[in-house]
Amino acid sequence: MTGLGMSLVRGAVTSPFKRAGREGATLPSGPEVLPPARIAPGPLAAYSRICGFTEPGVLPLTYPHVLGFPLAMRLMTARAFPLPVLGLVHTWIEITSHRTLLLQDEPELTVYASGLTDHRRGTEVTMTTEARLTGELVWESRSGYLSRHATTAHSSSPAPATPGELPAVAQWRLPADLGRRYGAASGDRNPIHLHPVTARLFGFPRHIAHGMWTLARCLAAAEEEPGRVRRVRADFKAPVLLPSTVTYAAEGAAFQLRGGDRVHLTGRLARSPEA
Repeated sequence: MTGLGMSLVRGAVTSPFKRAGREGATLPSGPEVLPPARIAPGPLAAYSRICGFTEPGVLPLTYPHVLGFPLAMRLMTARAFPLPVLGLVHTWIEITSHRTLLLQDEPELTVYASGLTDHRRGTEVTMTTEARLTGELVWESRSGYLSRHATTAHSSSPAPATPGELPAVAQWRLPADLGRRYGAASGDRNPIHLHPVTARLFGFPRHIAHGMWTLARCLAAAEEEPGRVRRVRADFKAPVLLPSTVTYAAEGAAFQLRGGDRVHLTGRLARSPEA
């Protein structure tokens, strides 16, 4: 069994014994580090296909997050981690690329938990991922993951504003097996994405698309415009139930993913003139 598989098993075993929102909860202090290593072309190609990226030999902006995911899982399934990993919901992400990463690069990855905050729907942890080449920081991200539970504590996260509607660009039909296919390509096999039965155990009417797939698919569409995307902030507003039909909308730096009248994702990006 792979290290990621062992982490998933450990998460399934330890999650029932963890209670989110407990008084005095703290985060593990040490990071997880993956030494410099070549990028495996097969998994990268599978990821690019399912997300819609087409530029060969270049890592998509979101791909270092995928490479660092086993490290994040190792941290989040450890005994010292205060939140149950099963059912965690990805709520937001910020990514900055300081230079383009290529297939032949050998990045060193570091992942650590950098914050634990009250949320209006539970408790949210911030996970940070960094990629370095010969010591130079070349890519970084911060992500919020929500453990949903009843709470009366004051929330540091305000209720999301209702975004204005952007012009529609494309419509995508998402199949029922999208979560399983993306899970196979990315390694993220959280049960809320895999089957209706396992998703209902965590309060969802059906299984839902991965937030990182929705973001990656939007960025793949954005890359059809001139200039490489260097920075993005995305907020996952509402889950995308599977199967479903969604609309990608964009104007200037802003983009959205909508389903009917419901906004699933909003974001803003910044480009560089690099071809």
